[in-house]
Amino acid sequence: MSDNQIVMSVFKDHKVTASEILNVIPEALLSHLSETTKVDHYSKVLHGKKMFYLLLYGLLNNERLSQRSLEDTFNDSVFKLLFNLDQEDKVRRSSISERLSKIESNYFKEIYQCIYTQFSDLYSSTERDKYNLIRVDSSMVYDLSGKLIEGLNHNSCGKKAVKYSLAFDGLFPCEAQVFTEQSHCSEDVALPKVVFSHIKQQVGHTNLYVIDRGLQSSRTMKDFSKQEISFVARLKENRKYEELESLINDNTSLDLGELTLLKDSKVFLYTGVKINNTKGNTHYREELLDQPFRLIIGQRKDDSQKQFWFISNDFKLTPQEIADAYRQRWDIEVFFRFIKQELSVSHLVSLNKNGIEVILYMTLIVAMLILIYKKINNISYTTAKRRLSMEIRNLGMAMIVQQCGGDPNLMFKT
Repeated sequence: MSDNQIVMSVFKDHKVTASEILNVIPEALLSHLSETTKVDHYSKVLHGKKMFYLLLYGLLNNERLSQRSLEDTFNDSVFKLLFNLDQEDKVRRSSISERLSKIESNYFKEIYQCIYTQFSDLYSSTERDKYNLIRVDSSMVYDLSGKLIEGLNHNSCGKKAVKYSLAFDGLFPCEAQVFTEQSHCSEDVALPKVVFSHIKQQVGHTNLYVIDRGLQSSRTMKDFSKQEISFVARLKENRKYEELESLINDNTSLDLGELTLLKDSKVFLYTGVKINNTKGNTHYREELLDQPFRLIIGQRKDDSQKQFWFISNDFKLTPQEIADAYRQRWDIEVFFRFIKQELSVSHLVSLNKNGIEVILYMTLIVAMLILIYKKINNISYTTAKRRLSMEIRNLGMAMIVQQCGGDPNLMFKT
């Protein structure tokens, strides 16, 4: 059998191949991080590098990743040959489960951050301005087995859940957090942590953070302003405020695309102050927060009863630019749908927070590889994932044919 017959998933119209995508992950990086993170301490077989390749290959080649499918993947000769692993190594599902619960998750986090930096460095100056719009949102994943070790109770269904909170720059996920503590049910707690964590990596940033209705805390908004973090969020309708001045003038366009501009004003927001009385009861007193924000209200042209209230601390953008920024928040919803449908992120492979973090970082790494393959080859999410996994599998098959002189049976002869 010829190499051309084996490598039949090398698509001739593609500008980038699977082997080029895999070369984005330098071997030196994995080896360096193995030393600096101490990921290989107390490990006999499943070293950090092996776990990285196992999860990478497993996520690409399984419709629904599980510990059992990872066991089969590790024991697959094509996988071992592709990533230069010892054919004699064998693992069981229980070993994978235990390793996920204890392996150093920072190893995978740092690989994820390095790959993101490598990709984002390829942005042109024009693209950099485009990708300074950071969408921030969360998604809940529920434990259907009822065995989740740490989790938050999100509603009355009785099932524990894990919250994935991400920042997305329009092309790649640029920050990720896993939350299992009950306090992080509130987006007013979870989303600011993602923003503040992302800011630490952005020296001299000019980012605009776009957030949905989950962020309502005016005190958090004030903290953003103090730290010069620009944001746009959707405010709940009829939120109590005090108008300081209208920003609409004769040059202001009232046309916001699907919306008509009703208000563009500088305002103070009211906030609730927690009060404990002498009887030990708690109530909240309304208090005006002395921090100016910008309130923009738009009304749908096709439904006069539907309004959108936007709150921001950016007074330089036009109302149209603020409305457009919020519309682009939908990109992170599309990304969540992609990793849920194509990379099974809604299925918990590990029921331990450490293992959940490892799987999330690996999912985001694989997602970035697929996204760059998709973007350069100008194909859909589903096609990109399918073709990338086919090409990688065929790389392994081509290596087998090369090593056994054209007879694959010789490769596995005992």
